[in-house]
Amino acid sequence: MDWALNNLAESLLILGILLLVIEVAVLGFSTFALFFVGCAAVVTAGLLYVGIIPDTWLSAMLSTGVLTGLSAVLLWKPLKNMQTQVDKTKAQGDLVGHRFILVEDVAPELTPEYHYSGIDWKLKANEHLVAGTQVEVTQADVGVFHIKAS
Repeated sequence: MDWALNNLAESLLILGILLLVIEVAVLGFSTFALFFVGCAAVVTAGLLYVGIIPDTWLSAMLSTGVLTGLSAVLLWKPLKNMQTQVDKTKAQGDLVGHRFILVEDVAPELTPEYHYSGIDWKLKANEHLVAGTQVEVTQADVGVFHIKAS
């Protein structure tokens, strides 16, 4: 504890970087609390190192608190907006594009199963496809292959 108080700027820098790493790597930037405190601790460490604020525990904590509040007020809205921008496009897996020969007829009202990769997939099509037709998977949902003739 003595080392941390004697080297306050370095201690705050280490603490700030540790908080930022935890926020980004462990929490996935899902909460901003550790981010704000971490940024404030790093800035306070810089201010202590340069000598702008006195090298005391009280001034370091006060500066960290004020900078945390200030960064929260200034950065909350932009960070929240960044978090709400989500890509709605579906990820295309390696199952899309798989081709095979139908063993049974498939129609919009008839959904037989097809065993592939250890899973029994229900087959869905928008048109009537007869057995023996080569088909291609156009979309793969949970347990369902959407297919079309290829």
